Amino acid sequence: MGKELLSEWRQRYALNGMILYLASTIFICYMSFGLKAGAIDAITWNALFWIILLFTAVNSVAKSFIQESRGRALYYYSIASPTEIIVSKIIYNALLLLVLALVGFVIYSFVMERANEEGATFDLLYFLIAIVLGSLGLASSLTMISGIASKAENSTSLMAVLSFPVILPIILMVIKLSKNAMDGLDRSVSTDEILILVAINAIVFSVSYLLFPYLWKS
Repeated sequence: MGKELLSEWRQRYALNGMILYLASTIFICYMSFGLKAGAIDAITWNALFWIILLFTAVNSVAKSFIQESRGRALYYYSIASPTEIIVSKIIYNALLLLVLALVGFVIYSFVMERANEEGATFDLLYFLIAIVLGSLGLASSLTMISGIASKAENSTSLMAVLSFPVILPIILMVIKLSKNAMDGLDRSVSTDEILILVAINAIVFSVSYLLFPYLWKS
């Protein structure tokens, strides 16, 4: 993980580019809906936020293994174990995506004014929990899929195909959890979604930890 942080620090333009991509996407949504005054409904607001975050995750995490050259991969193979590599990649990507998600949430909330339903109270804590669990799930799944796709030709296209069935349940759960938070529902209503997201994250991380050594040796 230290290598990833050092590399990102040396190439700060990459992080700045991702933040610019995030901000410009939000601004395009703002202009498309013509929100000079007023607000959009909660369902649309929530769906747009996660669509933006999904594309940000794909663009930021997809390069985990695809951008690595064969020479660099061989060097990693000689100095670290496969489990150390995959765990460090997942932790780094999770932190990166979490930072981008929080920055995006602040910008999005400021630009895209949300309509409150009558009597609804926005539950910020549970919305942030949805962001954290969603970021962890997207980062861990996309990191592993990036490792698989890097072993084949047309890795970018292959990653798009492989990631869809893995990402879909995560996105569905975080959308439902965040919508519950926006509607101000009782927190007990969201217990199932939180448990499912924790279970999915644990399964993806465990599968990555167990199977990546075999993938790395190939």
